[in-house]
Amino acid sequence: MMDVKVFGVVGAGQMGNGIAQVAAASGLEVVMNDISETFVSNGLKNIVKNLGRSVDKGNLSQQDKDQILGRIKTSTDLNDMKSCDFVVEAASEKEPIKFQIFRTLDEVCPAGAILSTNTSSIPIGRVASQTKRPEMVIGMHFMNPVPVMKLCEIIRGIATAEETFKLTWDLAVKFGKTPAEANDYPGFIANRILMPMINEAVYCLYHGVGTREAIDTVMKLGMNHPMGPLALADLIGLDTCLAIMETLYGGFCDSKYRPCPLLRKYVEAGWLGRKTGKGFYEYT
Repeated sequence: MMDVKVFGVVGAGQMGNGIAQVAAASGLEVVMNDISETFVSNGLKNIVKNLGRSVDKGNLSQQDKDQILGRIKTSTDLNDMKSCDFVVEAASEKEPIKFQIFRTLDEVCPAGAILSTNTSSIPIGRVASQTKRPEMVIGMHFMNPVPVMKLCEIIRGIATAEETFKLTWDLAVKFGKTPAEANDYPGFIANRILMPMINEAVYCLYHGVGTREAIDTVMKLGMNHPMGPLALADLIGLDTCLAIMETLYGGFCDSKYRPCPLLRKYVEAGWLGRKTGKGFYEYT
């Protein structure tokens, strides 16, 4: 089986830079790519900040921090992925963007390289069909924030080879994650369960069943969730929540997955949660 030495990450946003950090911390050389120098440098700043926090807490030595950062190269050209044995795509949750990235990766990456996607809900088979190597395409869905959260959902497409699955599983373990296997249905496991819960919480707000604080308090104290569903939606990004609900609704054509009109209204107003300073809560 191929040994992964150089690991590519396409997308340097909150998910991408987290994935790049755990890959570099596990000893791999990392190429972190995004479409602009600004996005890449912001991603790198976030990694520096995260590692700095670990040093301050005494969980990481300054020398280890420097070594981890030394393993990360930044890139604004997808042709730089030609050195990678394994690539994870963590671009925005929009099919046309992901499809274009996969078509390009298929052309520039070595013949044996595995191409994975961190998509939260877009079918793996649909992504794989953009390439000439569908047996080497797989879902590797990390949770936010990546350096902290233990779960990694590994999703087989209909064409994914057993060897691809095994290598991806082993890589997740190397990153210190606990992998869970899912099959390729809309939303996989995590978001098929989580997003309708968040959507239902938005419906509770929409119907005036409770205030945002009451809804979140019930789920935190009654169900022992670390944060309430509305605060969690703000953290994930309301646009991402809406995109996933639309994938579920489109994939199953079942009214139980219909996005709440209030969620759509907030997204259309540009109230996307923490990243815009306002969602269900205000952030200053």
